[in-house]
Amino acid sequence: MAALKWLVGVMGVLIVVGTVGLVVVLVQRAGGAAGEAVLPPTSLGQPIGTRIIGISPAEGRIAVLVARPDETERILLVEPRRGRVLGELRAAD
Repeated sequence: MAALKWLVGVMGVLIVVGTVGLVVVLVQRAGGAAGEAVLPPTSLGQPIGTRIIGISPAEGRIAVLVARPDETERILLVEPRRGRVLGELRAAD
C-alpha cells in the first residue's frame, strides 16, 4: 500500500511539472519571449539627412521607403532578424 501511495505522489508531481512546462512553451511561442521581433541597433547605410517616409512588411522582409538629402526616394529591403539591408530599389539611376 505504501508503494501505491508513493507512486500516486510521483505521478501527481509529474502532472504539475508537465503542465508548467506546457504553459511556458505556449507563452514563448505566443510571443511572450522578448527580443525576437526587435531589430538590433543598426545603420541602414544612408547619408546623413536621410528620412524614413514609410515602413511596410514585404514577403519576410521589411520595406523601408527613404527620402535622401538629394531629393531622391529609395526602397530599402531589410532582413528583420539581423537588421541588414538586402537590397535597394531606385526609380531611376
